[in-house]
Amino acid sequence: MGHLSRMFPAALVAAGLSSFAEAETLTAAPGQPLQALLDGARAGDVVKLAPGEYHGSIRIDRPLQLVGTEGTVLDGDGADNVVTVSAPDVTIRGMTIRASGRDLQAMNSGIFLQKTAERATIEDNRLVGNLFGVYVHGARGSRIVRNEIEGLRGGRLSEAGNGVSLWNAPDVTIANNTFRYGRDGIFSISSSKDRFVDNRFEQVRFAVHYMYTNDSEVSGNVSIGNHVGYAIMYSNRLVIRGNSSDHDRDYGLLFNYANYADIEGNRVMGGPLNPTIQKTEDGPDDERGMLPQTKRAGTLKTGPEKCVFIYNTNHNKFRNNWFERCAIGVHFTAGSEGNEITGNAFVGNANQVKYVGTRHLDWSIGGRGNYWSDNPAFDLNGDGIADTAYRPNDLIDRVLWTAPAAKVLINSPAVQVIRWAQAQFPALLPGGVVDSHPLVAPPKNRTPKETR
Repeated sequence: MGHLSRMFPAALVAAGLSSFAEAETLTAAPGQPLQALLDGARAGDVVKLAPGEYHGSIRIDRPLQLVGTEGTVLDGDGADNVVTVSAPDVTIRGMTIRASGRDLQAMNSGIFLQKTAERATIEDNRLVGNLFGVYVHGARGSRIVRNEIEGLRGGRLSEAGNGVSLWNAPDVTIANNTFRYGRDGIFSISSSKDRFVDNRFEQVRFAVHYMYTNDSEVSGNVSIGNHVGYAIMYSNRLVIRGNSSDHDRDYGLLFNYANYADIEGNRVMGGPLNPTIQKTEDGPDDERGMLPQTKRAGTLKTGPEKCVFIYNTNHNKFRNNWFERCAIGVHFTAGSEGNEITGNAFVGNANQVKYVGTRHLDWSIGGRGNYWSDNPAFDLNGDGIADTAYRPNDLIDRVLWTAPAAKVLINSPAVQVIRWAQAQFPALLPGGVVDSHPLVAPPKNRTPKETR
């Protein structure tokens, strides 16, 4: 008994010394078995990779830092995930990660964060040629920052993955990354309390795609030349603030059953293409379901078709946004109710509003409405509010939307008489959008920011 009592304290001391031993820096060079080095590392160690190529998939199952230097490449050789993380508090920094497998059902990724990989940090990497760049599969509290993520090119959208996919992973931050190619830049489903901030998206389908993601933030992002800038679907209580959509093809902002959101200070720009973002590569025809890389010289659309599309979207606050030179400024439909739309600027859109409905909607709050570039009204008392209400649509617009062939009659005397009568006798107008207190100038300090 005395012998055992002497051994037990000694064992406790040894265990304590081991658990508090200082972390070590382990180094690897190309050609060495990297997985064996990772398996021999202790929690808290730093594994530093010398420049060169490291081939094959690896797995990290303990908290550590995997750090590369300039020229460090992890190459998955086209099979499985390049890096799979199952331990919490792992950092992966400063390397190129490429060539994952192509199995969509297996969600092959450059970096795959399992549910147990909480609080992972993925920073300052280049992920290229992977099916998914980073897949956050339930790893709450993770951070993906300052990475360059380029997806697959030249194939069909149905065969491509996303830059970052997020599933059921609360408290995740995705910030200051650059996304190109692949399907969507960021796709989030069934999550909450996430932040997507200051990212840049080019040549993808949707820059940001939200599904069933609540209490989250999308702010300061830039979308250039994609199919859709920001697609927000089936999500509640979001903050969509200070984002830019520059010449996205179909929609700048798309809301489908998105409720109780603050949508403020965003900018959607169409019109003649800015020479600084002119595409020069030759790419496949995305109308056949191909990846939206580029359009051939001289054929790139000036889009978007609609600056903002609002479908079955309720109780949101659209404030101080800038919608310029789209085919339609805002398409508002499908019973969307309880929205506040005020302080926005609708500038040079071919059709400022498309609303096909019988309800009367007033887009002004507290005596302040929106700015409409085609509103010729006067402001005799100089209070910044036009003296007459603004109606973006009339009965003829409704006829043209339901019967496009009627456009051949648009300049006929009969049509002009109908429009004159509606202007003189507002009671003849059907239900629709009216701004009872339109602004006579764009809101100050709300000038759209330049594309970065």
